[in-house]
Amino acid sequence: MIDANGRQRVVIDRVRPEIDGGRFAIKRTVGEKVTVEADVLTDGHDALGCLLRYRDERASAWSEMAMEALGNDRYRAQLTVTSVGRWLYTVTAWVDHFKTWRRDLRKRVDARQDVALDLLAGAALIHQAAERARAAGRKADGRVLAGLARSLEQARDLEARLRLALDDELAQLMDRHTDRAAALSHRELAVVVDRERARFSSWYEMFPRSCSPVPGRHGTFRDLAEHLPYVAEMGFDVLYLPPIHPIGLTHRKGRNNAAVAGPDDAGSPWAIGAPAGGHKAILPELGTREEFRQVIARARDLGLEIAMDVAFQCSPDHPYVREHPEWFKKRPDGTIQYAENPPKKYEDIYPFDFECEAWRELWEELKSVFDHWLGEGIRIFRVDNPHTKPFAFWEWVIAEIKRDHPDVIFLAEAFTRPKLMYRLAKLGFTQSYNYFPWRTTGWELTQYFTELTRTEVAEYFRPSLWPNTPDILTEQLQFGGRPAFIHRFILAATLGASYGIYGPPYELQESRARERGSEEYLDSEKYQLRHWDLTAPHSLRDLIALVNRVRRENPALHTSTGLRFHPTDNEQLLCYSKSAEAVDNVIVAVVNLDPHHVQSGWLELDLAALGLESGRPFQVHDLLTGARYLWNGARNFVQLDPQQAPAHLFRVRRRVRSEQDFDYFQ
Repeated sequence: MIDANGRQRVVIDRVRPEIDGGRFAIKRTVGEKVTVEADVLTDGHDALGCLLRYRDERASAWSEMAMEALGNDRYRAQLTVTSVGRWLYTVTAWVDHFKTWRRDLRKRVDARQDVALDLLAGAALIHQAAERARAAGRKADGRVLAGLARSLEQARDLEARLRLALDDELAQLMDRHTDRAAALSHRELAVVVDRERARFSSWYEMFPRSCSPVPGRHGTFRDLAEHLPYVAEMGFDVLYLPPIHPIGLTHRKGRNNAAVAGPDDAGSPWAIGAPAGGHKAILPELGTREEFRQVIARARDLGLEIAMDVAFQCSPDHPYVREHPEWFKKRPDGTIQYAENPPKKYEDIYPFDFECEAWRELWEELKSVFDHWLGEGIRIFRVDNPHTKPFAFWEWVIAEIKRDHPDVIFLAEAFTRPKLMYRLAKLGFTQSYNYFPWRTTGWELTQYFTELTRTEVAEYFRPSLWPNTPDILTEQLQFGGRPAFIHRFILAATLGASYGIYGPPYELQESRARERGSEEYLDSEKYQLRHWDLTAPHSLRDLIALVNRVRRENPALHTSTGLRFHPTDNEQLLCYSKSAEAVDNVIVAVVNLDPHHVQSGWLELDLAALGLESGRPFQVHDLLTGARYLWNGARNFVQLDPQQAPAHLFRVRRRVRSEQDFDYFQ
């Protein structure tokens, strides 16, 4: 038995973007474009109709646009997503007999062949379209088409009949009522559309408990509220807080991760749960729920959004351990299995057993944690170690939450194997930590960011670049001094559209490791209270504020997709650019990757990629120092002293006609 529709003669293949055969959605933010391409072909020489069809998933009707033929059976169209939520798109194609007839008629006329029968064949096609128009309720179109068909059949003037047959208005009417009975549609593909902050954001991480103005006193939400202007003045738009929940006492870690805590040790915020409550409770030392709400409101007034940490693990004192022991794995002696990453032991943390018999109840309870903080107005969550929880759980819980709250942003803190990182992004995480902290050479940065921005990965993986975290003090920051902190910050803020720093240690250039060969901070805030001098003269706060202002004012830095690298003759100089063609905004960055020595060399700019004409001068304005230079051609010389300025951040002015137009002295 033949199940196929034998009249369906088109083939649709190699649709892009399409992730894993349509299993996963691509990502965009409101106002961004989706460029769709596909191979569309048929046997023989018939002309094709080819459409891109798309809709917001909440809408019932599809919008359509014709796809442009690129040659070699490749078609393209571009849609703009205009609302937050889930969108669908597909490619639909069919053999278009009227287009075939019209194309061949033109050829026959040019060859001076007899076309009398061809005109009658065309009239029959138009009659059929008139019937389709009437059946669709477009009676006016039906009358017009029927009249045109009769004219094509009956008019005596051959030239008039030919003009009618080849008339563009007739072609448009026939397109509107083309015969799609044998049309083929590709599978429906999805786009998850987020708000702009999912694409372009600057994060600042700080521990509320270290916000006290008095050294040694536990910070509170009131203290944090006093710190908010400091964060806002540096130009950040997201303030990320480590866990704010009660901290367990059993097996509490001491300073520098000591196995035994002293009586005054604060413990790790990631050891969540105590008699005061668990994941839905607030550490009493920080303050009340109402005071937390005041922090959220005050932050909003300053243009900041609070991001909360979600760490699905428990201290031995968490109420879940007592109320739901079935959610945890037991050891042979009957005790609950604590977290391990041999040879490391984390006796202060119990991981959930996602393979337990009561996994459905566990999933629902963990979702309720998100629901609780959503009810407090939180819309950004940084998720701790998501790669140690089941993929199926994340796909389910993110979809459930975004169905009701499509504006929610999830940042995956998963420093793990590449395919695990990518899978989590496909499953729905909005942004992702990545390998940026350990990519330090020009070759490493070029290869890695080419992968992130120039391959299919860019369709679903949004990198968030962090030069440091409470867990990561890289060797380069330990030994590179102030220049390393500056150039790594500039790389993070300009290679990616979203980035973050863990402060105040970053702006104060905290570089002391717990021990040689370790990336752990000495006297880490993870285990103790710290007091920071935010007014220290060596702080990078002014530079950070400047770079964040440059980011806001230059649309080229609002996206990662326009990133291009340009060759240099010195491997210590990294040159790259970003462009926003719609607003004529081009940024060229040159960074000295060597924090210890002056480096100089020649850049080889791709003028075409920058929209520059060969042989025409152009001005570059260093947005970090204010200096202006007149360049001409692709090769240009730079020299960077890391002790003075480890980087140039140039805005390119394309239209410089002569040296008289060069505003060097302005």
